[in-house]
Amino acid sequence: MTKHLRTLGLIEGTSALMLFFIAMPLKYMAGLPIFVRVIGTAHGFLFIAYVALAVAAAGEYRWSIKKLGLALLASILPFGPFLLDRKLFPELQKRE
Repeated sequence: MTKHLRTLGLIEGTSALMLFFIAMPLKYMAGLPIFVRVIGTAHGFLFIAYVALAVAAAGEYRWSIKKLGLALLASILPFGPFLLDRKLFPELQKRE
């Protein structure tokens, strides 16, 4: 499960960066709102899936509330999933 969570976190983080640094500038500087609609929708689904998988992983691996809170906080910060991957998941890689 952690492999899926790590992968989903990296994809979700990438979609957030694409939304913030590609789609939104295209919307406001070039008048192309379609990119925000497409990437934003994909990011929304990925965000929900990440949160659900993080909660499931917390139950399976008996994470503390603090660790789950970090995982959920990482999902709303622009570079959060990438930082979380280095900080939280190295200990989980040993289990796979």
